[in-house]
Amino acid sequence: IVIVTGGGHTAREYISALRREKLNENVYSWVGIATTKLNARLIASYFKNIKKIPDSLKEVKNSLRRRNIVVCGALGFQPGMTSDGDAAQIARYLKADMFINVTNVKGLYDKDPKKYKNAKFILKISFDEIWDIAEHIRFEAGQHFVLDQYAADVIRKSKIKTIILSGLKNLENCLKGKRFTGTVVE
Repeated sequence: IVIVTGGGHTAREYISALRREKLNENVYSWVGIATTKLNARLIASYFKNIKKIPDSLKEVKNSLRRRNIVVCGALGFQPGMTSDGDAAQIARYLKADMFINVTNVKGLYDKDPKKYKNAKFILKISFDEIWDIAEHIRFEAGQHFVLDQYAADVIRKSKIKTIILSGLKNLENCLKGKRFTGTVVE
C-alpha cells in the first residue's frame, strides 16, 4: 500500500495568502509540495517503522521492498503536478491493480456538490468520460477537484481501476471487498 498525502486545506490557505501578494505560480507550487511532505511526515508518524519519506518513483519502489506500507507526499518538483497526479503516476509505475483516491466528498459529481444542491452523484464512469470532465479544468497550484487532469490521463491511458471515496470506514469496506459508497472509474 502506498499512501500519498495531499496538501489539503493547509496548502490552500498558504497558497491563498501568497496569491494576495501576486507571487509566481512556482512559489505556490513549492509551498503546496512542502505541505504534502509535512502531511506525509504526520501520517508516517502513525507507523512506527516508517523513517524515510520517498521523493521519487524509484524510492517508493525500494521502500515497498522493505515494508508493505509506504507514505509519501509530492515526488520532487514537477510543474503542473498535484498529489493526485503523483499518486496516479505511482500506481502506473508499480503496475497497481487499483488506485483509490480518498477525498472529502463521497465521490464524483456532475458539478461541485458544495456549490450546487442539485449536483448528481456519479456511481460509475468510464476512463474516457472522466477524462472528458478533467480535461476542461485549468491547473493551478492548490486546486481542488476529486481527480485532476494529469491523474485522469494516467489512469485512462494505463486502464487502472480507480475508486473515489471519502471516510476511513468507507475505505476499509472498499479494501475488504464490502459495500462502500464511492465512484468507480473503469
